[in-house]
Amino acid sequence: MWRDDRSDFLGSSSGVADVCLIAEGCYPYVAGGVSSWIDWLIRAHPELTFRVLAVLPSAPTTPPRYARPDNLLSIEHVRLDDTRMGSARPWPKVTPEHLAELLGQLLSEGDASQLSGLLSLLGTPRHRTALDTLLNSPEAWQTMCAYYGSMSHASFLGYFWAWRTLVGGLFRMLTCPLPEARIYHAVSTGYAGLIGARAAIETGRNLIISEHGIYSNERRIEILMADWISNSIDTGLDLSDDRKDIRELWARSFESFARIAYDAATEITALYEANQVFQYALGAEPKKLSVIPNGVDVERYGAVQRIRPERPTIAFIGRVTPIKDVQTFIDVAERLRADFPDLRALIIGPMDEDPDYAQGCIEEVNRRFLADTITFTGAVKVADYLGQIDVLVLTSISEALPLVILEAGAAGVPCVATDVGACREILEGRIGEAGAIGPGGAVAPVGANEEIAASIGFLLADPDRLSSFGENLKRRVQQHYRAEDVAKSYRALYRQNFHPKNQVVA
Repeated sequence: MWRDDRSDFLGSSSGVADVCLIAEGCYPYVAGGVSSWIDWLIRAHPELTFRVLAVLPSAPTTPPRYARPDNLLSIEHVRLDDTRMGSARPWPKVTPEHLAELLGQLLSEGDASQLSGLLSLLGTPRHRTALDTLLNSPEAWQTMCAYYGSMSHASFLGYFWAWRTLVGGLFRMLTCPLPEARIYHAVSTGYAGLIGARAAIETGRNLIISEHGIYSNERRIEILMADWISNSIDTGLDLSDDRKDIRELWARSFESFARIAYDAATEITALYEANQVFQYALGAEPKKLSVIPNGVDVERYGAVQRIRPERPTIAFIGRVTPIKDVQTFIDVAERLRADFPDLRALIIGPMDEDPDYAQGCIEEVNRRFLADTITFTGAVKVADYLGQIDVLVLTSISEALPLVILEAGAAGVPCVATDVGACREILEGRIGEAGAIGPGGAVAPVGANEEIAASIGFLLADPDRLSSFGENLKRRVQQHYRAEDVAKSYRALYRQNFHPKNQVVA
């Protein structure tokens, strides 16, 4: 059975999987992006068995978005609102003051030895201290208050919720059931990376980390923009003031989680070289680092029939969420309509991840009287639309190596994108690339709406240029981003990281 009676389990509990994939907030309940990559990775290795450990904010309210691959044994959940983890009721053999010191070091420095020391204090995996004891006992309150002494200038209310969230999340990752596997593969740092580090410490099995974006950087951006975190101090230009504020506690903690994961990992992959700079800066050893890009089925998307649309057509393809900045796409469409009155602009992708934002986008279209120009398609099969698109437009604030550009490129659709992640590398080629291929589109700074519109207009104004740029991108994708080549890279990575006593790859 795919679903059983437990809300935190899907699949079969028997047997050791070859690979346990650990993912946060994506597969299988969110479509696109990393979720699509996980689905592809499992299907690309039918000779291996997988389990997925999904870190979720709460119990899922929708069914999985992906059909179950035959080699996926189970999907198991770790919920950030779960209070049932652990079994040993007594407080561990450590004073609250000492535990506060250890947790403070872990949240600000972050290395695997600190995590190992904390695990030993919490008991064996089968008799780990109960989460309720760690968070709700008198000793837990004393621990929290002891650490507050190091940042008593901060708002206690803000500190209280930050501590409950960060330390509560940490304890949940250390007390949750751990699937048995020969390799653990975390697809980000953060909470997923913590579980992976714990698995490496407790089982002696190897940990692989594959980062699409740099998780700690993305969280820092979100934390800096969050209006629910209030600043308690204003240092101004005084760089000698080293007091920690609530916002900095959040940001440093996720950076520390990344350091722990990098320290415990055997291999750390990035989608493109520039991201290795961030990994190295957070303590990743150079010998662990490698680049494995995303890949695409070039034959499938290359078979898309290109039909010149009656109206000049641009499209945004992705989740309708703030980080994709769909509002910029709407503004760009309005700017373009001055030169292309019959412009058709498609917003293609699911609208249920952030319903308030999606509704705001609909209202903005209506406010600007763009309903005859912009169409929301909702979740559809992208391949069904690629043949009728002149230019793909990516307006994201943050990306890694977007699959949607590769899919469009394989179909011969040029792209104009913000200069984030690997977008420039895909559209213009890598520095020093042999056998240079011409541009497959253009990049512009984030939020540079006028420049984005001008780049799109430059392509739409000349059908021959449009075709030439599309063919350039198609050639680059065929040369560097073939899914079968990427699958071979992961197969080799798994082969060299299987525990010697449990070798299963021929």
